[in-house]
Amino acid sequence: MAKIAVIETGGKQYVVTEDSVLDIEKLSDSGKVGDKLTFDKVLLIDDGSSTKVGAPHISGAKVTAELIEEGRDDKVTIIRYRPKSRHFVKKGHRQPYAKVRITALP
Repeated sequence: MAKIAVIETGGKQYVVTEDSVLDIEKLSDSGKVGDKLTFDKVLLIDDGSSTKVGAPHISGAKVTAELIEEGRDDKVTIIRYRPKSRHFVKKGHRQPYAKVRITALP
């Protein structure tokens, strides 16, 4: 069985393995494409024979990743309409994201 870890970033939790690719919330200090990132909020590590669970995080455990791409998702259109009152509001939103590749697990 492959070694897995559960990390927390952007208010969400992700199950990662080595060489997995994730779309995560944009990181404010991510830098340029090709930069190395470290995630120190590791919640769980499993190597197939033993499992470590943090309370809430495992101290000293770090997952390293490489930034592949930064971008924005497709536009989501929001429309509010109230009949018979001339109320029509149309808004759009594009969520920024960062695509990362996990390079090393603890």
